[in-house]
Amino acid sequence: MTTPLWIVAILAFFVVLAIVMVIIGRNAPEKMDPISERLAEFSISDEPLTLAEIELSLTFRERIVWPFFNRIGKIASRFTPQATLMNTAKRLEMSGNPMQLEPAVFLTARIAIGIVFGGLIFVVFAITGRSWAQGLGLSVLFLIVGFAFPDMWLSGRIKSRQTAVFRALPDALDLLLVCVEAGLGFDSSMGKVHEKWNDDLALEFGRVLQEIRLGKLRREALRDMADRLDVPELTSFIAAVIQSEQLGVSMGKVLRIQSEQMRVRRRQMVEEEANKAPIKMVFPIGCLIFPSIMIVLLGPAALMLLGSSMGDMMR
Repeated sequence: MTTPLWIVAILAFFVVLAIVMVIIGRNAPEKMDPISERLAEFSISDEPLTLAEIELSLTFRERIVWPFFNRIGKIASRFTPQATLMNTAKRLEMSGNPMQLEPAVFLTARIAIGIVFGGLIFVVFAITGRSWAQGLGLSVLFLIVGFAFPDMWLSGRIKSRQTAVFRALPDALDLLLVCVEAGLGFDSSMGKVHEKWNDDLALEFGRVLQEIRLGKLRREALRDMADRLDVPELTSFIAAVIQSEQLGVSMGKVLRIQSEQMRVRRRQMVEEEANKAPIKMVFPIGCLIFPSIMIVLLGPAALMLLGSSMGDMMR
């Protein structure tokens, strides 16, 4: 590798590192809610801060980087099909939207990352003076990879969130059952789940309670939660809760049946994953472990064979 190629590789590394640091920083949870922080400022100081002081108190990312991407996203949303924006918004909602991205901003980020990846490879081949056809082909390949990488990341977030909700559902149902049998209403029981835990399911229960307080019907808020998470077991549970509410069935009985079914389902999922483990181990064993064992066992014999008269004949 020539010296210019090393320089470009180092620059590419720092560019990717900067992108990752921005994403991690945006993904980090805030220490305090902005409204609570603003109220705390009023309670501490007699004179409120001016708009300029509030603006300067923000970080560079909050003042410059994300407003810039939001502005580009608003421009790009004018040229993006509405169905694409709605599909992207739904997928961001299913993932929990950890970075609070708008659909147009996410689509713009996909295009920008693809251009950065493809452009870096093209610059590398342009500086080193290698084959233009080869460089153009690799640039297109990395452009496609960069464009698909955010979508893969989003799909992974959705899958991991759905898995976390499925694993937390039986314990949440047990707590709901205990609270309902102790005399609390279903809304108060959801509040206890939200109060005791801090996982994705508990946060969704808290969002349902907020929507109910704002005037939305409970069955509509629960259906919206099922659509946001898209977990079949949770959808089945919410359907049973809504049906019991409409038919007047005992909520405690419904919760007990649902809790037992969820625990059976979770045990079946664990057994299924355990049965898949031997098949998943075939590839690493065949490609990594067996060759190493063959080298250790047959390597000394091969060296002795090469040093013998038969090895001279083979040469």
